[in-house]
Amino acid sequence: MAQIKLVIFDLDGTLVNAYAAVYRSLNYVMQKFKLPAVGHAVIKRSVGWGDRNLLGRFVGPQRLEQALSLYRRHHNATLGNGVHFLPGARKVVRQLKQQGYRLAVASNRTTSSSEVILRHLKVRDCFDCVVCGDRLKNFKPHPEILKHILQKLSLTSGQAVYVGDMAIDVETGRRARVKTIAVLTGSSPRAEIIKARPFKVIRDIRPVVSVIARL
Repeated sequence: MAQIKLVIFDLDGTLVNAYAAVYRSLNYVMQKFKLPAVGHAVIKRSVGWGDRNLLGRFVGPQRLEQALSLYRRHHNATLGNGVHFLPGARKVVRQLKQQGYRLAVASNRTTSSSEVILRHLKVRDCFDCVVCGDRLKNFKPHPEILKHILQKLSLTSGQAVYVGDMAIDVETGRRARVKTIAVLTGSSPRAEIIKARPFKVIRDIRPVVSVIARL
């Protein structure tokens, strides 16, 4: 097996908890449209497919573009007050960087909001590459996002590990032939993740460094 040189992370539910920010921004839009508020649990299970899919589920196709504009403007402006690292995530990122791994983010989030998060949490300098669904033709679980990162960094699938929190992350990794470590801190329940057949399932991100070291 090729030596692991690259660790790719999903963002929401894997490295960070931004559910409070999503909750506020989505319900800001719902209020503007005079629609019923959406609860935390429903929102948590609905994220991960990109904000277009998220908004479309609640406002419908006719008002989607207006809703997206409202949501993105509000979300980017308020992310600093509604996002934080999940336990151990900052340390994991710093450790892997210090050990010489290249790091990347692969998220169905928009590029602008991902950049806001990484800069707010002061780890943007740790990542060699940040690729998001709005800059590609296909969203996860299509493998394009991982293949794009590998091509950009001139690496093979066997030289990378992907870490995510959803069944779609596992499917994305499998389609791209990248080993995927699934954490149980995000939107997908354990049974759903196990059914997707990841390389490894861990409770949270803290053991990632030792798991990768054993590879």
